[in-house]
Amino acid sequence: MLAQSSPAAFRRLFDEVGTVDQVGVEERVAKYATRSIKKASKLKGLQLAVSMVDLTTLEGKDTPGKVASLCRKAQRPHENPGVPSVAAVCVYPAMVRAARRALGADTPVRIASVATAFPSGQAPLKTRLGEVRQAVADGADEIDMVINRGAFLAGEFGRMQDEIAAVVQACGDAALKVILEVSELETYDNIRAASFLAMRVIREGDFIKTSTGKTSLNATLGNNQVMLEAIRDFYLDTGIAIGMKPAGGIRTAKQALQFLIAVKETLGDAWLTNERYRFGASALLNDLLRQIEKERTGAYQAPYYFSEATESY
Repeated sequence: MLAQSSPAAFRRLFDEVGTVDQVGVEERVAKYATRSIKKASKLKGLQLAVSMVDLTTLEGKDTPGKVASLCRKAQRPHENPGVPSVAAVCVYPAMVRAARRALGADTPVRIASVATAFPSGQAPLKTRLGEVRQAVADGADEIDMVINRGAFLAGEFGRMQDEIAAVVQACGDAALKVILEVSELETYDNIRAASFLAMRVIREGDFIKTSTGKTSLNATLGNNQVMLEAIRDFYLDTGIAIGMKPAGGIRTAKQALQFLIAVKETLGDAWLTNERYRFGASALLNDLLRQIEKERTGAYQAPYYFSEATESY
């Protein structure tokens, strides 16, 4: 358990939102790997997973040309017309204009931008909000923000929520994904509590997200399950549907299908859409395409048959 600066505040919060049965969660997610998915359902699941990918490049050497190439792949991941476009491309704020030029206005592919001093969040709030406003003005449809983990771990829950609420306002009509950075929260109880704090100040259609992909631990079936159950409980209490985005570490189609099984069994079919569920794992896309071709033709294509995947986060 983390050494927390305000144990009384955490006890009150845990009493309010409930704690997590860690053994129960681990037993539950272990069963997802045992589910058998038949041919037609498997192909449908693979295509659905493609439609949920946020195709990403977050490198210091990003250029407008690289972003344009990313956008072309996002719109048409494969020559097979049965393969859908991905949900979004995700870039740093400085590359949003390049993405908008490449995608144009009439496209189902959204532009997401990491903001609020991603991945650390260690910048003055005024600076973080300015970054959000500029990204939206340049054409971002979605903003991925990082929470103030220091405020959360110090028990300063109001400060954490006030900052998220300020980002919501700065987003305007753009959707918001709130990154908890689960590896720095460390315990399932903390992940559940942070999920509730975030959901209370965001809007229907916004998301909570596991990770930046820049730390040692990213999305797992376990922390994904904790957040899915928080979303379920919050929805049952309020009627407000919040989306979910596991990010980082999901690299194979087999993993993606297990995550989709978790969604179906915890939240139901209403969350099996990219309006409510995303994969922040661009390296996943090529394996999904390989598996789709395998289901379609009976043979695997070599990895080099597909264009190189970009950074996952």
